[in-house]
Amino acid sequence: MGDVLALVEARLRTTLGEPDARAAVTFLGTDRMEVLRFVDGDVIRYATLGMSAQPMADPTAVLADPVKGPRAELVLSVRAGLADTDKALRPLAVLAASPQVEGVIVAPGASLDLGEPLWPGAPFSSVLVAESGGLVEDLELDAPMDPVRFLPLLPMTPNEAAWKRVKGAQELQERWLSHGTDLRDPLRASVPLD
Repeated sequence: MGDVLALVEARLRTTLGEPDARAAVTFLGTDRMEVLRFVDGDVIRYATLGMSAQPMADPTAVLADPVKGPRAELVLSVRAGLADTDKALRPLAVLAASPQVEGVIVAPGASLDLGEPLWPGAPFSSVLVAESGGLVEDLELDAPMDPVRFLPLLPMTPNEAAWKRVKGAQELQERWLSHGTDLRDPLRASVPLD
């Protein structure tokens, strides 16, 4: 476990630079989750560290495989100085703990709902999990372990989350793209959905 997290942190540092802050959260019955903050010009990136320590298990499986199975960490990118996004550290740790707590497999196209704003005053209480490989390259591990995928989180307004449930993740992403939506804007309004 420790070896995997050391490799994950090394990949994050190689790609995003040195973190300027980190926070740790431990939930009852789960491993410690950390969130690292990286500043890149006017963009702040928050990356979880700890979710990939063990593979995500199929909730219907009788016994979880301690080696095989998907592994991931979450990455959120927002524009700096527009909102108090540092308060997102605990909610991000909650999302990273969800495979252990709720027995879910976090994968691209999934919605993760917090039930509360991502940070104080945020117009988002849920996120869309995007495809890995763009910002931080997947980290290959020794066989038979699956690679660690660094999954971007795209904040969704309640209207966008409801629309995504009906139309699907691909439709929502195409809607954002066609309207030139700045998904890093922590104050953005919902994309037009009519």
